[in-house]
Amino acid sequence: MEKTVLITGATAGIGQACAKIFASNKYKLILTGRRSERLESLKNELQQQYQVEIITLNFDVRDKNQVETAIDSLPETWKAIDILINNAGLAAGLDPIQSGDIDDWERMIDTNLKGLLYMSRKVSPLMTARKSGHIINISSIAGKEVYPNGNVYCATKHAVSALTRGMRIDLLPYGIKVSAICPGMVETEFSVVRFHGDEDKAGKVYDGLTPLSAMDIAETIYFMATRPAHVNLDDVVIMPTAQGSSRDTFRN
Repeated sequence: MEKTVLITGATAGIGQACAKIFASNKYKLILTGRRSERLESLKNELQQQYQVEIITLNFDVRDKNQVETAIDSLPETWKAIDILINNAGLAAGLDPIQSGDIDDWERMIDTNLKGLLYMSRKVSPLMTARKSGHIINISSIAGKEVYPNGNVYCATKHAVSALTRGMRIDLLPYGIKVSAICPGMVETEFSVVRFHGDEDKAGKVYDGLTPLSAMDIAETIYFMATRPAHVNLDDVVIMPTAQGSSRDTFRN
């Protein structure tokens, strides 16, 4: 039987790479994101290449009403969601706490934390009713450690790690898997967003080393999602070889 995966933030980076790897393995896809043109372009590309069924939902995970309306709009046959990948997330700014931009803080809290909660609250009952499913939350090495000027971003990702553990316990009686993946440096739009579109500044983050790619993370997520029924990978940390911690790197 075909399985269905719902991926938030599918228009770029890790979410887009996840869409590609699950499509190549013939999953039905529910792809969500804020950028409708990118969503439709990705849908057309994957349908043409892999002949899979895809639904796109154009909404912002930060908006609870939009989340509820989008999930409610799914046809009944698409509500048997096997895997939810809570990928939508971002870092905004890199400032010390005393001069941080509160708009940046709220954007991170609303996306990384509240968006994940809204999605999980809406999708998990569909899984508990069937006593089947897997929720995979994208956390970060910032959910394990803190680093200078990472204050609020690190706090949101620490919260994701704590929520993942809590969700794992709450959903245990229903046989639902819950996992977190915590990447180190991944070269996507992440740093461009963090530095408010400054591509030169973003590029320097990866100077002198080979960071992870979005597909490195997607392949690991696919591995997590395809373990036997009795196996749950609770928490996976994945780093570039040249990165030993959130602060320690070896650069040529």
